Amino acid sequence: MSDSFKTDSRQMLGRLRAVMAEDAGGQTRLDQITRLIAEEMHTEVCSIYLFRDEDTLELCATEGLKAEAVHQTRMKLGEGLVGRVARAGEVINTDNAPAAKGFRYMPETGEEAYSSFAGVPVQRLGEKLGVLVVQSKQARLFSDEEIYALEVVAMVLAEMAELGAFVGEGAAMSARHQQAVLFRGSCGQEGAAQGHVWLHEPRVVVTNPIAEDPARELERLHEAVEALRVGVDRMLSSARGGEKEHLDVLEAYRMFANSKGWMRRMEGNIDSGLSAEAAVEKEQSAARARMSQVSDAYLRERLHDLDDLSNRLLRILTGQGHETGAEMPADPILVARNIGPAELLDYGRALKGIVLEDGAVGSHAAIVARALAIPLIIHAARVTTEALNGDLILVDGDQGIAHLRPDDSVVSAFRDKMAMQAQAQERYASIRDKPAETLCGARVKLKMNAGLMADLPSLESSGAEGVGLFRTELQFLIRNHMPKRAELSELYARVMDAAKDQRVVFRTLDIGSDKVLPYMKATDEPNPAMGWRAIRVGLDKPGVMRMQLQALIRAARGRPLTIMFPFVAQRDEFTAARAEMEKALERERILGHPIPELIEVGAMLETPSLAFAPDSFYSEVDFLSVGGNDLKQFFFAADRENERVRRRYDTLNVSFLNFLEGIVYRCATLDTPLSFCGEDAGRPVEAACLAAIGFRTLSMRPASIGPVKSVLRRIDLGELRDVIHAERSAGAQSVRPAVMEYLRGKL
Repeated sequence: MSDSFKTDSRQMLGRLRAVMAEDAGGQTRLDQITRLIAEEMHTEVCSIYLFRDEDTLELCATEGLKAEAVHQTRMKLGEGLVGRVARAGEVINTDNAPAAKGFRYMPETGEEAYSSFAGVPVQRLGEKLGVLVVQSKQARLFSDEEIYALEVVAMVLAEMAELGAFVGEGAAMSARHQQAVLFRGSCGQEGAAQGHVWLHEPRVVVTNPIAEDPARELERLHEAVEALRVGVDRMLSSARGGEKEHLDVLEAYRMFANSKGWMRRMEGNIDSGLSAEAAVEKEQSAARARMSQVSDAYLRERLHDLDDLSNRLLRILTGQGHETGAEMPADPILVARNIGPAELLDYGRALKGIVLEDGAVGSHAAIVARALAIPLIIHAARVTTEALNGDLILVDGDQGIAHLRPDDSVVSAFRDKMAMQAQAQERYASIRDKPAETLCGARVKLKMNAGLMADLPSLESSGAEGVGLFRTELQFLIRNHMPKRAELSELYARVMDAAKDQRVVFRTLDIGSDKVLPYMKATDEPNPAMGWRAIRVGLDKPGVMRMQLQALIRAARGRPLTIMFPFVAQRDEFTAARAEMEKALERERILGHPIPELIEVGAMLETPSLAFAPDSFYSEVDFLSVGGNDLKQFFFAADRENERVRRRYDTLNVSFLNFLEGIVYRCATLDTPLSFCGEDAGRPVEAACLAAIGFRTLSMRPASIGPVKSVLRRIDLGELRDVIHAERSAGAQSVRPAVMEYLRGKL
């Protein structure tokens, strides 16, 4: 870049600063900016297009095109050259616009006279705000220096739009972060909540995008980068001797922090007239744009590392750390890109709801949210860029929908829904101490799932008849080191104490797939859900299994103990695991510790293969629990984390019900106690059908016990079974429509 051009670039930003300093409306500012840029770029046309909604761009200001086209010319994302720039987030530079791919002639603009076209995206940290365009009659390609200057100006425009500098009439110029927004995500945990936004990672706000003193900005950048490097080196030193995976991430941080190319690009941004913060953010925006285009998992991870490092650098420069001084609202709805289980537990039950951009239905956060009975929405794209601390937000976990800054009519309808749910809860409370007994006299035991001590008070309040599944992995996931045997023993003892005389089924460590311990080396597997997980890890790492079994035996203190091994796929896995149990018992006898008066050892049936195990397995196992979540995904070959396929397959599909009925029959024939555990057990319609085909024990989240019991007490299982069999005989694919019709007549 030549010295003369550097001066021109700074001059353009200097003039921009002067325009911003004037007391003028948003439209006036945009008009002045397009005129200024056209002059500085020596072009006849400069236009600014802004998004009026997610899919539509609007011409908001122009110098050179027909004035009457402003706020009238609109185009969809991907439509025309401007739409292509917006969709791809990349520059288009051509000396023959009419011949360029995707060109669309807009007659109302009068642009037919202009041959050259350069468009650059106006975006901030991956959030697309609009497009900046220059055009000229002369057929010429704009130089790299000119394109760079436009990108710098677009960066400043994005920052000023974020700060509300271009507010005016119409949707495209409406004030940001003030209009109502609907987010459609996925359900991570059912329930409804109204509250105010609490950002887990507050947004960094750049208030000074243009450098007044470039030399001072360079000095600030160098000081901040040095502080960043020192911090990374300190983290790396303290992590020495830890897990390789953690060290690899920190090594990547150090590599980026010491990258001369990264530093040189940020210095160039400052040299062109940006402040240190804006220079960092420009590079961060470029990295996020590249991240969205990269399919290679390794490269995406490295770009994510760079993004995280840029955030750290911005917080150093701005002083805007996690503690911003903002006070958490009394009814906080947590909004974040993602969050770990330990961080979520720190918030605890203070949260009314959670909305995440990422996440998964089986993630650590989802498990904790279910344990705390907090409504959770995942896959809510762009929520962290749109929400501000204190914004009113409504969380509909049942539908996977969040209403941010809703209007009065939406709030009123939502409150009506919450009131109806509250009335239903009162009705459920009235039958809390009554059995789940159907009209035909069948008795179904309803048990609760748990994973935290905080769950145990729900045993009494929900009316659950014991704990059908206690997830022991949460105590491993929320620590940054392997828990000690004494710690686990104390916890398990407290769980049994809290349950009093009620049975607690402890599932041994179920890790792998979507549950990776932070201190255990991650395995690179193409399909982790079907890989090295659960019982497979336990048998390959017997030391961890033995430690946990010993902790459980000691926690029992002579009381009855029930243990269940997860993800058993064939008999020899259960036999080997039970042998480890016997070894642990023998060791405890030798040490003189009390042995449980009764031990039941069972398995989770989560793979179709186990349904076809030999009869000897069914005789050997003390009980079986169908793990519906995993079993369904393997039965239908549909990953439950994949939104494209997981909703395509119905639990009430005849083939799946036939399969489950076969399991019920084998267990009844061989006198093997059987239960069903999973999300479907807690859904009243599905639970009724499970009971109708023979399940007499269902385990679910505590909040589902009331609704399921209410339905079971008002139906005749024989009648429902006839409905199911009739649909099967008629060749139906799913019995759901007929079952829903039957239930409507009963409820």
